[in-house]
Amino acid sequence: MTVAELNPVNIAVLTVSDTRTPENDTSGDLLVERVQSAGHNLVTRTIVKDDIYQMRAVVSGWIADPEIEAVISTGGTGFYARDSTPEAMAPLFDKQIEGFGELFRQLSYEEIGTSTVQSRALGGMANGTVIFCLPGSNGACRTGWDRILNEQLDSRQGPCNFVGLLKRFAAERKEALI
Repeated sequence: MTVAELNPVNIAVLTVSDTRTPENDTSGDLLVERVQSAGHNLVTRTIVKDDIYQMRAVVSGWIADPEIEAVISTGGTGFYARDSTPEAMAPLFDKQIEGFGELFRQLSYEEIGTSTVQSRALGGMANGTVIFCLPGSNGACRTGWDRILNEQLDSRQGPCNFVGLLKRFAAERKEALI
């Protein structure tokens, strides 16, 4: 029996914060480390202010780029006045991945109890790009990557994962550009 090889995903990481910089973006650092350790390709990474239109501008560019197959964001999913990641991302989705937010909150409940009700983690598909929006804490990023995304972005994970779908969409988008 042969072991299937990983089919790496091209991933962009977005940190949403009014206060983080490249020097103190620990949740972004954690996601980048996890993405690369899992054998995926980090295509780009950026930090953007918690502003609906700045987030949409960055992510719209990424979902239009046929090289980017997945976007993982951290931050802006809470209830503070400036937390607006769900409001920025949801209108971009062609399809919402309801199960992502539900599963994230279930797993998070095991770790932080009822505080998880304040998480507005969400996921969706836009132009063949999968987008996952995680809270900004390192713990939330660990939970999201280690317990959900690592498997769902692993082509060897069964009975299903997102990789086959992402690769098909990417091929179609590249072909449309030719």
